[in-house]
Amino acid sequence: MTVSLIRTFVLYMVIILAIRLMGKRQISELQTSELVVTLLISDIAAIPMQNSGLPMFSGIVPIAVLVASEILISGFMLKNSKFRQFICGKPAILINNGELDQKKMKDLRMSIEDLEEQLRQLDVFSLDDVAYAIVETNGKMSVIKKPEKQQPDNSSFNIKCEDSGLETVLIKDGELSNFSLNFCNLTMDWVKKTLDSEKLKIEDVFIMTVNKKRDFKIIKKSEK
Repeated sequence: MTVSLIRTFVLYMVIILAIRLMGKRQISELQTSELVVTLLISDIAAIPMQNSGLPMFSGIVPIAVLVASEILISGFMLKNSKFRQFICGKPAILINNGELDQKKMKDLRMSIEDLEEQLRQLDVFSLDDVAYAIVETNGKMSVIKKPEKQQPDNSSFNIKCEDSGLETVLIKDGELSNFSLNFCNLTMDWVKKTLDSEKLKIEDVFIMTVNKKRDFKIIKKSEK
């Protein structure tokens, strides 16, 4: 029993390392080659987990080969667009200047219900609102609305807004993030002075967010 637990834990860590090496995409964003490798890795890892009579390297070695192959193929796809198109395919323009391409829908084996579902997920509830709809190589849809259907932004009214930068989590559950500290060009002195002004210590903070303008928000830990 102990051997099975150890083997399972080791293979679990190997799979995590393999996925980290291949990138940070979500399942819905995987390209064809990445999805195939992910499925194969899960199947290969299950064999030595279930059969303790097999050496553990019979699972680790094939996983390493698959990850190395995926990294090499990904690198080659970056340099060769034709090879990338062969492996991943090309984006398909489903709606062009407001006109729905029925032949393209048949080629993609996409039903009207599928189309409407994807449009609703993009907050589009009428085909009349769409100028262009493109099905990306990972199966997701990108949509550009017709000009008259697009929401106005600040530039439409000549309103200038100052960019405050990306808000990041500086303290999470009493733990300071050095990444956020460096990202916002902050110092420990600033953090201590800010917390002192709020009569708090780092360990008292549940969440503290900050941006490059040093605008911050603090949520204290709830008392037990």
